[in-house]
Parts: sequence; C-alpha cells; structure tokens
Amino acid sequence: MNKKDFYEYSPIRYFDKMSDGGLKAGEIGLITAKKGLGKTSVLVQFGMDALLADKQLVHVSFDQHSSNVISWYASVFNEIAKRKNINNASELKDEIMRDRTILNFNPENFTLQKLISTVNAMKEAGIKVSALVIDNVNIKSVTEADIKTVADFAAKEQITVWLTSTEESAELKNTAPANILASLSAVLHLESKNGSVSLSILKLRDKTPDSALKLDSKTLLITDK
Repeated sequence: MNKKDFYEYSPIRYFDKMSDGGLKAGEIGLITAKKGLGKTSVLVQFGMDALLADKQLVHVSFDQHSSNVISWYASVFNEIAKRKNINNASELKDEIMRDRTILNFNPENFTLQKLISTVNAMKEAGIKVSALVIDNVNIKSVTEADIKTVADFAAKEQITVWLTSTEESAELKNTAPANILASLSAVLHLESKNGSVSLSILKLRDKTPDSALKLDSKTLLITDK
C-alpha cells in the first residue's frame, strides 16, 4: 500500500464529506473542547491527513518532549492501519513522517507572530511548509495582529492552518473574540454527549452547519457512527 491508498482510509474523509471538502488552502480552522476530550487527537488526524496528501507539515507544541507528539502520530497511524491488512506498515509510516517537523515553544513567551517568523526562517533555509497545526493556543489571548499575521501567511503560502484551544462552551460566540472569529474559516467543537464525544461544526465560512460526527471511544478517531 502507498500513501495515496492510505489517504482514502484517513478519518478526515468523514469530515470532508460533511464540510464540503474541508478546510481550503489559505484558510484557518479552530478546534475547541474542554481538557481531555480529544483535541490533540483530532489535530493530529488533520496533521496526518496533510502528510498523506504529500504536504510538508509543521506541528507546533508546547510540550517540551517531542516524543509525546511522535507517539500521537504513531498511535493515529497504527489505528488507521489496523483497518486494513498492510504488510509494509513500518516502511509506509517512516515515509509519511519524513515530511513532519515538530516545533516546541515555551508558552510563557509564545506569540503567533514569533511562530510565523520561525516558519519564515525555515522557508528561507529551504524547508518547505505546506500545512501548519498548532496545539493548545489560548485563543482568547490572541491579538488581532497575531491572527492577521497567520492569516496573511496562510493566504500567501496557500497553506491550511489548524489550531486547538481549551473551551467548554459549545456556543460559537464563546469560542473566541469576535475579531478573531472573523479570521477563522472553520470552528469545530468536541463535546461529551450520552457517553460519546461528538464533533460539531460551529462555523464553516459563512455557514453554521447543523451536523456532527463522533470520535471512536477507543481510538479517538473521527467516525460517522
């Protein structure tokens, strides 16, 4: 099996079907939930999907141990691989992960503008960036200048950007300040309902879709069941 075949088994295909093809190049998406519901797993699934689409991914983490991020990707890969009998799983995983770069930041002095400066420096050094995922940003402390820097970079480079932030409320107006929401093309929210975790789309460009997916209770992979 190759990456193209594996791409079709990505859990993000469920999201694409529900969201008119998902996030487009140049757009920013936000995933919110209270702590411990699966934000990082969903973010990693989007990151993995970018890798399967032959994109060069940068994963930004505030966890000083890159091994934890590596474990998340390995877990998501392994769970997807279990669905099919893949005899070259180890080689395929190595091939996929070659296009992933992990950046660890100290949250005390982090800003999105500093991040984009770092990514631009990577670009000047010859490291291409085709997709960006940022785990556990305090979206309510993000400034308008911060989000504009990210939006301008995403539009210029035609890349997708996903962020996660901790937020218990399922009300769109509570997920981020209005001036920040204006720059987001998609807002997703995870919520525990009736013993399962649902994934709702609170915003998709100028729409508010009335639909939801779920996370598998054992694997935390996105599913429609």
